Amino acid sequence: MSLSDTALSVLARLGLSNDGAFAGIAIGYIAVQAYYNYVSSSTALHKITHAKSVPISDLRSLLDNTSENLVVVRGFVQAKSFLNGSWQTLRPNVISHDASGETGVALQRTLSYVYDDWSILAGITSDFKRLPFIGRRKSLRTPKQTSLRSVPFVLVGTSLWPHPEYVSVNLEGSDQPLPLTTVYSHLEPVSVTPLTFLQAIFGHPYPVGVLDEEKILPLGKEITAIGVCSLQEGNPQIKAFKDLPYFLTEKSKDDMVQHLTFKSSILFWCTIIFGSASLAILGYSSFKNWRRWKEWRQRRQDLQARSVEIDETDDSTQVQDDDGTEDIPDGQLCVICLMRRRRSAFVPCGHLACCQRCALSVERDSSPKCPLCRQAIRTSVRIYNS
Repeated sequence: MSLSDTALSVLARLGLSNDGAFAGIAIGYIAVQAYYNYVSSSTALHKITHAKSVPISDLRSLLDNTSENLVVVRGFVQAKSFLNGSWQTLRPNVISHDASGETGVALQRTLSYVYDDWSILAGITSDFKRLPFIGRRKSLRTPKQTSLRSVPFVLVGTSLWPHPEYVSVNLEGSDQPLPLTTVYSHLEPVSVTPLTFLQAIFGHPYPVGVLDEEKILPLGKEITAIGVCSLQEGNPQIKAFKDLPYFLTEKSKDDMVQHLTFKSSILFWCTIIFGSASLAILGYSSFKNWRRWKEWRQRRQDLQARSVEIDETDDSTQVQDDDGTEDIPDGQLCVICLMRRRRSAFVPCGHLACCQRCALSVERDSSPKCPLCRQAIRTSVRIYNS
């Protein structure tokens, strides 16, 4: 069994312990996370739905020098140097990719480790559980290094040269993904070491290569920008709104609304389903533990009552004849104290093994068991000779 399978087995036992209380808490945590994501998605959907979809040529009439508006605009990517006058002044201020010859305004390079989690010994059996991916399975982990290089750029409307309407794009503070195009991808194998061999034997993921990817935001690409728009030095500028999952995207406003509507619906029902399941499991667990505590309290009260009854009994009249140590065959002595006669039989196993005092002490244990067969007992019964 691999390390991951062992961890899953331990988590399964922990989740089912205490009548599923831990599983109920875990499912409740998932429900809470789904609820927070639902609130965030619904808020973004509301803002995008009510955002004004404005042509770039109409932005100046919408804005004044002090106002900031959440707007949706669509245009073509161009470098800001495009506005200086001629195409000759454009080339030094754009990013050019040497391998592909593409030109753009943003270039992102990502280095990621590709891992292989195939196990030679422990993972052979577990790999058959991953049908149809039997055997080797590669997974792309979190990128280890990401760099982004960009130049000032704008979105240009449909108006023609020499007086195009545009809106400047401010990427500062934006953490939303950009609509990039992959122009280069190369997998560089990682040399095998003795440590890699040991990782393969015991089922630990080990790196097999480094994936080098370069993506570019090309000139002339038509994209949608949704964000806060304002006038900066008399020119419209748009920047990201932190509560929205989009800033620059290839999707139209209708596509964004449709996607967020579907996502909000899924998150809503996940909240309902996981929340109901968590409440049901925790309710069942609470009821079972309450019943168990009630039975334990009742049994403890019964034991205390019987203990008082035995303590109040006159030992001289009850024990001298029956429980005395004189002339008691070895086969009839209590198996615990070896002093008094066996008088109590345990339920449900029925073994006559102890005197009444020792049987009572056995019942007082947190998990009482018969001293002969080690079976769990509920109580003991006094046996009288006719």
